[in-house]
Amino acid sequence: MDLGLNIASAGMLAEQVQEDQISNDLANASTPGYKPSSSVEQSFGSLLLQNTANGQTIGSIDTGVNVSKGQANLSQGPMESTGRALDFGVQGTGFFAVRTAEGVQYTRNGQFSVSSKGLLVDQYGNDVLSQNGAPIKVGAAGTVPTSALGLFDVSNPSQLGNNNFSGKASGGRASGQIASGELEGSGIDPIQAMVQMESALNAYTAGQQTIGTISQTMQESAANVGEVP
Repeated sequence: MDLGLNIASAGMLAEQVQEDQISNDLANASTPGYKPSSSVEQSFGSLLLQNTANGQTIGSIDTGVNVSKGQANLSQGPMESTGRALDFGVQGTGFFAVRTAEGVQYTRNGQFSVSSKGLLVDQYGNDVLSQNGAPIKVGAAGTVPTSALGLFDVSNPSQLGNNNFSGKASGGRASGQIASGELEGSGIDPIQAMVQMESALNAYTAGQQTIGTISQTMQESAANVGEVP
């Protein structure tokens, strides 16, 4: 295969990953506590070019790009007042902990409710945990004091589905503050995300045009070779 086709197709795949990531971010522009992550593009490496007749080095050419998942942006999101007693927002560092079927996971989304058992749960019905890892009982008035909720420092948090993170919680309570009746807003700037999507789309289109040009050149070359006496 022509090296140019490899480079162009690798670039298109990388931009497609970028567009998928940005689309997911835009879909979560109103999700409380959502943290965006970016894809990182890296070079596959360079190919050393040599003269086939005498072996003399000509130079090198990049062989395309590889894309990998980057770290989540854990910057503080805007605090938004909701007035709901079971909404909790974190100002500063720390994560809430929830017990899922896959084990304990961590989240910044404090949009909780009460289960049929009278326990504090997230939107998927997972128990929200106290600092000692126990479920939290909702009071008769439908309230929970902020001190009842666990707030955990998590090292090397890795994004999972459902706006949750995996990681190892260190001992002690995180230094952030929990506010009742508030939620941390999404970390997405929709305007900036749309600009990034447009840029990725333009790069993807450029790759398509490059492949079309190379394909046409190869067809013309093949036709001309057939006409050589």
